[in-house]
Formats: sequence, C-alpha cells, structure tokens
Amino acid sequence: MHSTLVHPTLAQEALSAALQSCRRQTLALVKDLNADTLSTQAHPDFSPIGWHLGHIAYTESLWIVEHLAGLPRSFLEWDKLFAADVLPKAERQNLPVLEILLAYLETVREQTLLILSCKGCNEAEQLWHWLIQHESQHAETISMVLAMHRLQQKDVSLSAQAIVSKSSSTPEMVFVESGDFFQGCDAPEAIDNERPAHAVSTLSYWIDRTPVTCAKYQQFIEAGGYHTEKWWSPAGWQWQQQKQAIKPLYWSQNESFNNTFVCGVSWYEAEAYARFVGKRLPTESEWEKAVSANLGCEYAFGNVWEWTNSWFERYSGFQPFPYRGYSQVYFDGAHRVLKGGSWATPKWVCRPSFRNWYHPHRREMFAGFRCVHNG
Repeated sequence: MHSTLVHPTLAQEALSAALQSCRRQTLALVKDLNADTLSTQAHPDFSPIGWHLGHIAYTESLWIVEHLAGLPRSFLEWDKLFAADVLPKAERQNLPVLEILLAYLETVREQTLLILSCKGCNEAEQLWHWLIQHESQHAETISMVLAMHRLQQKDVSLSAQAIVSKSSSTPEMVFVESGDFFQGCDAPEAIDNERPAHAVSTLSYWIDRTPVTCAKYQQFIEAGGYHTEKWWSPAGWQWQQQKQAIKPLYWSQNESFNNTFVCGVSWYEAEAYARFVGKRLPTESEWEKAVSANLGCEYAFGNVWEWTNSWFERYSGFQPFPYRGYSQVYFDGAHRVLKGGSWATPKWVCRPSFRNWYHPHRREMFAGFRCVHNG
C-alpha cells in the first residue's frame, strides 16, 4: 500500500463500522453450518450458501482491491467459481470447505479496511455503500436458502412468522391525498435503480395500515380462493394450475400465527387475494408515497417484503452503477417490484426508496403484501 495513512474522517469511521457490523451478521448466519447445507442447492434457482460467501469476498476484492485501489488481487483461481455470470447455479456446488471460505472473506476484508483507512471514501462513497448493500442482499439470500433447507426437512417454524401485528382500534386503512411526491433517492447509499429522485403524481387512495395477516389470508384459503379461477389473472391461474398451490410457502395452521403477516406468497397469490377482498395491489409509487409520508402505515420495514403492482423498470435518467448488468439486465418486463424489507433484511437495505425485484411466480422470498382501493 503506497498511500499515506490519513486521520480517519467520520464518514470513514462510519463506513468501517458498517462494514464490520454487516460482516458479523453474515458470519452469524453460517456459524457451525454443516458441509451439506453449505454446498447443496436447496432450490434450482438459488446457489448454495457457500457460493454466496465466496461471491461476497470475490466482489469486494474485485471492486475495492482491484478497481478502486489498483492493487493485485489474491485468490484469482476462484474467479470462475465465484463470479456471478460464469457458472450456472447447478455447477456451483464444488466449493471449498467453510473454514477456507471464512479465511477468504477475512483476508479480503483486511485489505479493504486498510484501503479505506488510506484512501478515504470521498471519491468513492457510493461504491462503499453499494458494497455493504451487496453483502446485505446476499446475506438475506443465505437466510432464504436456510429456510428452504428447513422446508425440505418439514420444518416450517420460520422466524418470519414470529412477527406479530399489534391489535389496534385504529382504522385498518389509511387515506393518502392526491398530489406529487419525490420517488427514489439520490443519497450516497442509493443503488443505481433508485436514482434519480423524481416527482411523481398520484390520485388519492386508501392503503392497508399493515401487511395482510395470516388470519385474514386464512379466509381466502377457506373460501376456496386457490380453486376459484375468477380471483386469478390468466397468468396467475396458469401458475396455480401448474403449481397446485393451496397455501403460502411458509404457512402454519397454528393459531398463534393468526396475527402474524402472511409470508412466502407469489405475486399471483397476492393479486388473487386482493381481488378476493375487492381491492388491488398498490403501485410502487403508491406504496412509497404512503410510507414516506409517515401517515400511519405501520410495519413498513423489517417484517415481510411487499409485492407491488409495478414492473421493475428504469427511472428516466438512470445510470448503471457500478457495472452495466447490476440492475439493467432485470429491466426486462418480467420482474415485479417489492418494497419494504423482511425480518432477514439488514438495516442498510431498509429505506422507502429501495427496490427489490423478482419474477411474479417466485415465493421463496420472505414476501407478503398490503392492499389498496380508490375509495
């Protein structure tokens, strides 16, 4: 390292603390993980947990050590294995053991913290924030894969369902006035698809104060909602007929879960329920406006991701960062936007402007929804 060590700024200290806190959360997920769970695919569309650990280290080394600092990287022999766009997911199971993966993470992290202390962060603050959020997103994916492994073992005691909706005498829905608001975010922590912030106008609407609970969703199940075509869109009904779904993925018949938020539903299921109760799913703009305005929409963050009725599209003025394929490849008209965050979402991802995206048939995420109507 040829740079001279400088006295750390508050921004450097905050970023260093965030990097280390984020890493502690990641490592806690894989503590004492057995070899099978580490390296086995739990689902064809998801990589093994061990691959995510290696990919976190590879990405950090690529963008901080090589691109930002211009230094040679170690572990080049693992580039093919841990790059995101080389091996198909089914070929990512021949992995190093956990101890070696943890050493890889630690070695790269020592380099990146030294680079941060020497170079500072003023010229690359957005990149540092992106790095933290990249790891956070993969940490949540690890939580999802762990949940899928538990499902295969017939264990549905997902901690997401331990989140309880408070009983309240306040109205179930909140009214949102028509008018403009600024959607998106230009702060350093915003990733490329949140940018630029821009004015959006909405008509007035009512939105659920909380995500839909299991007790309310049970009414849909008991009324034969999964077997009644009129509640479903043509694509949703085709999905239901192929999947033969009869309940959310993370579902329990235990009455203690009645006031928890429904979790593990596809967009098609959320849409069908909304139609069943005479409502609809909110657009991304409607969801973000209601939550940003702090109008009494409880449980906005940290419980379940929430499906919206919007496709994942670029904002006008979008600029890819840090590479063209990070978000841009998903502007394909095939992914729906989810908002909010789940119980497994690290805090660095949770903000009203953050945009998650998945195919409408996916239900492995910790996803629920709330409904709106125009009144």
